[in-house]
Amino acid sequence: MKYSAKYQQGRAAAVLDTKQLLTALKAAGEATRLRILALLEQGELNVGDLTHILQQSQPRISRHLRLLDEAGLIERFREGSFVYCRLAQKEVAGDLVNQAIRLLDPHDPELASDRKRARCLQKQRVEASQIWFRENAAKWDEIRSLYISDREVEAAMLDLLPLARQHKRFELLFDLGTGTGRVLELLSDRVKEAIGIDSSPSMLDYARSRLSGKGLEHCQVRLGDLGNLSYGSETADLTIMHQVLHFLVEPQVAIREAGRLLRAGGHLLIVDFAPHDLDFLREEFAHERLGFSDPQINGWLKRAGLVPKRTQKLAASEGRGDQKLSVSLWLAQKA
Repeated sequence: MKYSAKYQQGRAAAVLDTKQLLTALKAAGEATRLRILALLEQGELNVGDLTHILQQSQPRISRHLRLLDEAGLIERFREGSFVYCRLAQKEVAGDLVNQAIRLLDPHDPELASDRKRARCLQKQRVEASQIWFRENAAKWDEIRSLYISDREVEAAMLDLLPLARQHKRFELLFDLGTGTGRVLELLSDRVKEAIGIDSSPSMLDYARSRLSGKGLEHCQVRLGDLGNLSYGSETADLTIMHQVLHFLVEPQVAIREAGRLLRAGGHLLIVDFAPHDLDFLREEFAHERLGFSDPQINGWLKRAGLVPKRTQKLAASEGRGDQKLSVSLWLAQKA
């Protein structure tokens, strides 16, 4: 006896054997665990969030999450000291749990109360993130005043991307150094799945709130070290590094990691500053590198097993006094 389900968009049929199906049904067939699944349908939550929303002890919530994880109904991932949870995305068990959630009465008082507490918690997070971002916004605005507008940079990025003028979408995108998640938002309609990596928990909180507010469930953000990513090789067909290399002590290592993630034929797009002599950026904005030349980037790309395909430079705009920056874009392909 087997449970079968055809994946959408031409994917092959997947099955659960009897034992797997019974395990999944037993895991979902408990009141608190069903409430957890209903909450995760709205977006990612960490263990502390679920403890607060469901008003139960952390050990009890952790036990429920372990059972759901073992049944394949949810996925868990760690960010520093936090463990986040989301509904299973790629297994047939994920289809099963989505079907179960759709059968729930949206007006159920207990579920409605859970959703209300979750919204209040999210609002508190958004407000805290906005305060943090406002406190740092002056520096971001000052940097932006030194170079071409974001809109022009983004237009150039879209123009450079392969498949940009076709109707196909990228299967998997990694945005390395995602910051506020803007690149994920920009490319959300061109990708089936996108993962933004950043080393700043505050930035990730802001990005997660931003993406959640726009309903971009296929775009996720994760805490990670760009020089040592915990993802398998040859999994992505597009990686992007947007205005991040100049913050890194060893940018060539991050480029090597970006290349490692790519499947054969996949593309890496780098957006960063051309060489400049604005040394105050080291002291005031923690820049490790004052821009990059074409030979420098192309050398790193080749050593990472990538073939440089195209380079574009966007002319600098006037900054403060005669200080100005140019932005370069480099597109490379996995051999």
